[in-house]
Amino acid sequence: MFMSAREGEGTSSVAASFALMAARKSQKSAWLIDLDLRRNAMFAAFEAGFARDAGEPGRAFDASLKTDPPYSLTPKGLERGSANAENKLLTVHEIKGTRLLVSRFRNEELKRGQRVQLRTQPGWWKTVRRAADWVIVDAPALSRSPAGLAMASQMDGVVIVLEADSTDAEELIGLRREIEAHGGRVIGVVMNRMGADARFADRLAG
Repeated sequence: MFMSAREGEGTSSVAASFALMAARKSQKSAWLIDLDLRRNAMFAAFEAGFARDAGEPGRAFDASLKTDPPYSLTPKGLERGSANAENKLLTVHEIKGTRLLVSRFRNEELKRGQRVQLRTQPGWWKTVRRAADWVIVDAPALSRSPAGLAMASQMDGVVIVLEADSTDAEELIGLRREIEAHGGRVIGVVMNRMGADARFADRLAG
Protein backbone atom coordinates (compact mmCIF):
# COMPACT_ATOMS: atom_id res chain seq x y z
CA MET A 1 0.00 0.00 0.00
CA PHE A 2 1.13 3.55 -0.82
CA MET A 3 0.08 6.27 1.58
CA SER A 4 0.93 9.86 2.53
CA ALA A 5 0.33 12.13 5.50
CA ARG A 6 -1.34 14.88 3.49
CA GLU A 7 -2.77 15.54 0.05
CA GLY A 8 -0.67 16.66 -2.89
CA GLU A 9 2.31 14.35 -2.24
CA GLY A 10 1.79 12.41 -5.50
CA THR A 11 0.79 9.12 -3.90
CA SER A 12 -1.68 8.09 -6.60
CA SER A 13 0.84 8.74 -9.36
CA VAL A 14 3.54 6.75 -7.58
CA ALA A 15 1.11 3.87 -6.96
CA ALA A 16 -0.03 3.87 -10.60
CA SER A 17 3.52 3.96 -11.92
CA PHE A 18 4.54 1.07 -9.67
CA ALA A 19 1.44 -0.89 -10.70
CA LEU A 20 2.21 -0.46 -14.41
CA MET A 21 5.77 -1.65 -13.83
CA ALA A 22 4.50 -4.66 -11.85
CA ALA A 23 1.99 -5.49 -14.59
CA ARG A 24 4.78 -5.66 -17.17
CA LYS A 25 6.56 -8.25 -15.02
CA SER A 26 3.44 -10.25 -14.14
CA GLN A 27 2.42 -13.59 -15.58
CA LYS A 28 -1.18 -13.27 -14.39
CA SER A 29 -1.83 -9.62 -13.59
CA ALA A 30 -1.23 -6.74 -11.22
CA TRP A 31 -4.29 -5.40 -9.41
CA LEU A 32 -4.45 -1.71 -8.47
CA ILE A 33 -7.01 -1.08 -5.72
CA ASP A 34 -8.20 2.45 -4.93
CA LEU A 35 -9.33 2.76 -1.30
CA ASP A 36 -11.07 6.06 -2.02
CA LEU A 37 -14.31 4.35 -3.00
CA ARG A 38 -16.41 7.48 -3.37
CA ARG A 39 -14.04 9.28 -5.76
CA ASN A 40 -12.59 6.47 -7.89
CA ALA A 41 -9.73 8.82 -8.75
CA MET A 42 -7.44 6.06 -10.00
CA PHE A 43 -10.02 4.74 -12.46
CA ALA A 44 -10.73 8.31 -13.61
CA ALA A 45 -7.03 8.96 -14.13
CA PHE A 46 -6.62 5.98 -16.47
CA GLU A 47 -9.87 6.87 -18.22
CA ALA A 48 -8.44 10.35 -18.85
CA GLY A 49 -5.21 8.93 -20.31
CA PHE A 50 -2.97 9.33 -17.26
CA ALA A 51 -0.46 6.77 -18.60
CA ARG A 52 0.80 7.32 -22.14
CA ASP A 53 1.78 3.67 -22.58
CA ALA A 54 -1.56 2.22 -21.45
CA GLY A 55 -5.08 2.24 -22.83
CA GLU A 56 -8.40 3.03 -21.21
CA PRO A 57 -10.21 0.77 -18.72
CA GLY A 58 -12.12 -2.07 -20.38
CA ARG A 59 -15.39 -3.74 -19.40
CA ALA A 60 -16.33 -4.24 -15.75
CA PHE A 61 -15.94 -7.56 -13.94
CA ASP A 62 -17.25 -8.43 -10.49
CA ALA A 63 -14.47 -7.91 -7.93
CA SER A 64 -16.26 -9.59 -5.04
CA LEU A 65 -14.55 -12.90 -5.94
CA LYS A 66 -17.44 -14.76 -4.26
CA THR A 67 -16.39 -13.51 -0.83
CA ASP A 68 -17.69 -10.86 1.54
CA PRO A 69 -16.53 -7.48 0.19
CA PRO A 70 -14.15 -5.12 2.03
CA TYR A 71 -16.87 -2.52 2.55
CA SER A 72 -20.27 -2.13 4.19
CA LEU A 73 -23.28 0.05 3.39
CA THR A 74 -25.51 2.02 5.75
CA PRO A 75 -28.42 1.86 5.62
CA LYS A 76 -28.72 -1.55 3.97
CA GLY A 77 -30.70 -2.11 0.80
CA LEU A 78 -30.39 -0.89 -2.79
CA GLU A 79 -33.07 0.61 -5.00
CA ARG A 80 -32.59 -2.06 -7.65
CA GLY A 81 -30.91 -5.40 -8.15
CA SER A 82 -30.95 -8.72 -6.34
CA ALA A 83 -30.63 -9.28 -2.61
CA ASN A 84 -26.85 -9.69 -2.85
CA ALA A 85 -26.36 -6.80 -5.29
CA GLU A 86 -24.76 -4.65 -2.62
CA ASN A 87 -21.93 -7.21 -2.39
CA LYS A 88 -21.10 -6.62 -6.06
CA LEU A 89 -20.60 -2.87 -6.17
CA LEU A 90 -16.83 -3.17 -6.48
CA THR A 91 -15.72 -3.89 -10.03
CA VAL A 92 -12.37 -4.42 -11.70
CA HIS A 93 -11.36 -3.29 -15.18
CA GLU A 94 -8.45 -4.43 -17.31
CA ILE A 95 -6.41 -1.54 -18.67
CA LYS A 96 -6.20 -2.15 -22.39
CA GLY A 97 -2.81 -3.21 -23.68
CA THR A 98 -1.54 -4.21 -20.24
CA ARG A 99 -1.92 -6.87 -17.55
CA LEU A 100 -3.08 -4.25 -15.09
CA LEU A 101 -6.48 -4.38 -13.37
CA VAL A 102 -7.94 -1.24 -11.76
CA SER A 103 -10.82 -1.15 -9.28
CA ARG A 104 -13.93 1.02 -9.40
CA PHE A 105 -16.77 1.37 -6.90
CA ARG A 106 -20.25 1.74 -8.45
CA ASN A 107 -21.47 4.79 -6.56
CA GLU A 108 -24.30 5.26 -9.05
CA GLU A 109 -26.04 2.24 -7.49
CA LEU A 110 -26.29 3.78 -4.02
CA LYS A 111 -29.43 5.31 -2.61
CA ARG A 112 -29.52 8.97 -1.71
CA GLY A 113 -28.00 9.29 1.75
CA GLN A 114 -26.51 5.81 1.69
CA ARG A 115 -22.91 5.62 2.88
CA VAL A 116 -20.10 3.19 2.13
CA GLN A 117 -17.39 2.38 4.64
CA LEU A 118 -14.32 0.19 4.38
CA ARG A 119 -14.06 -2.78 6.72
CA THR A 120 -11.33 -5.28 7.48
CA GLN A 121 -12.03 -8.42 5.47
CA PRO A 122 -9.03 -10.80 5.57
CA GLY A 123 -10.82 -13.42 3.44
CA TRP A 124 -11.26 -11.00 0.54
CA TRP A 125 -7.64 -9.84 0.64
CA LYS A 126 -6.46 -13.46 0.72
CA THR A 127 -8.52 -14.22 -2.38
CA VAL A 128 -7.20 -11.14 -4.18
CA ARG A 129 -3.64 -12.27 -3.47
CA ARG A 130 -4.36 -15.59 -5.19
CA ALA A 131 -5.92 -13.84 -8.19
CA ALA A 132 -2.98 -11.56 -9.04
CA ASP A 133 0.81 -11.60 -8.96
CA TRP A 134 0.87 -8.13 -7.43
CA VAL A 135 -1.74 -6.22 -5.42
CA ILE A 136 -1.02 -2.49 -5.20
CA VAL A 137 -3.21 -0.37 -2.95
CA ASP A 138 -3.60 3.40 -3.30
CA ALA A 139 -4.73 4.92 0.02
CA PRO A 140 -6.04 8.47 0.40
CA ALA A 141 -3.93 10.87 2.43
CA LEU A 142 -4.36 10.54 6.19
CA SER A 143 -5.28 14.23 6.39
CA ARG A 144 -8.44 13.45 4.40
CA SER A 145 -9.35 9.87 5.34
CA PRO A 146 -8.31 7.11 7.78
CA ALA A 147 -8.97 4.44 5.12
CA GLY A 148 -5.30 3.52 4.83
CA LEU A 149 -4.98 2.99 8.57
CA ALA A 150 -8.11 0.83 8.55
CA MET A 151 -6.52 -1.50 5.98
CA ALA A 152 -2.92 -1.34 7.21
CA SER A 153 -3.11 -4.65 9.06
CA GLN A 154 -4.12 -6.44 5.84
CA MET A 155 -1.11 -5.21 3.87
CA ASP A 156 2.21 -7.03 3.44
CA GLY A 157 3.86 -3.64 3.64
CA VAL A 158 3.17 0.09 3.52
CA VAL A 159 5.25 2.60 1.55
CA ILE A 160 5.03 6.22 2.69
CA VAL A 161 5.09 8.83 -0.09
CA LEU A 162 6.22 12.37 0.60
CA GLU A 163 7.12 15.36 -1.49
CA ALA A 164 10.83 16.06 -1.24
CA ASP A 165 11.74 19.34 0.46
CA SER A 166 8.13 19.80 1.61
CA THR A 167 7.13 17.19 4.19
CA ASP A 168 9.06 17.45 7.45
CA ALA A 169 10.48 14.61 9.50
CA GLU A 170 7.88 14.94 12.25
CA GLU A 171 5.05 14.27 9.80
CA LEU A 172 6.86 11.22 8.45
CA ILE A 173 7.54 9.83 11.92
CA GLY A 174 3.97 10.54 13.00
CA LEU A 175 2.49 8.68 10.02
CA ARG A 176 4.81 5.74 10.57
CA ARG A 177 3.71 5.48 14.19
CA GLU A 178 0.05 5.62 13.21
CA ILE A 179 0.50 2.86 10.63
CA GLU A 180 2.35 0.63 13.09
CA ALA A 181 -0.23 1.30 15.81
CA HIS A 182 -2.90 -0.03 13.45
CA GLY A 183 -1.00 -3.24 12.75
CA GLY A 184 0.79 -2.15 9.58
CA ARG A 185 4.45 -2.51 8.64
CA VAL A 186 6.28 0.36 6.95
CA ILE A 187 8.73 -1.06 4.39
CA GLY A 188 9.96 2.10 2.72
CA VAL A 189 9.65 5.78 1.86
CA VAL A 190 9.38 7.36 -1.59
CA MET A 191 10.84 10.85 -1.87
CA ASN A 192 8.79 12.26 -4.71
CA ARG A 193 10.64 14.89 -6.76
CA MET A 194 8.49 14.79 -9.89
CA GLY A 195 6.61 18.02 -9.23
CA ALA A 196 3.16 18.79 -10.60
CA ASP A 197 3.14 15.96 -13.16
CA ALA A 198 3.47 13.42 -10.36
CA ARG A 199 0.37 14.83 -8.69
CA PHE A 200 -1.89 14.47 -11.71
CA ALA A 201 -3.98 11.64 -10.24
CA ASP A 202 -4.25 13.42 -6.91
CA ARG A 203 -5.59 16.53 -8.64
CA LEU A 204 -8.27 14.44 -10.32
CA ALA A 205 -9.40 13.35 -6.86
CA GLY A 206 -9.95 16.96 -5.85
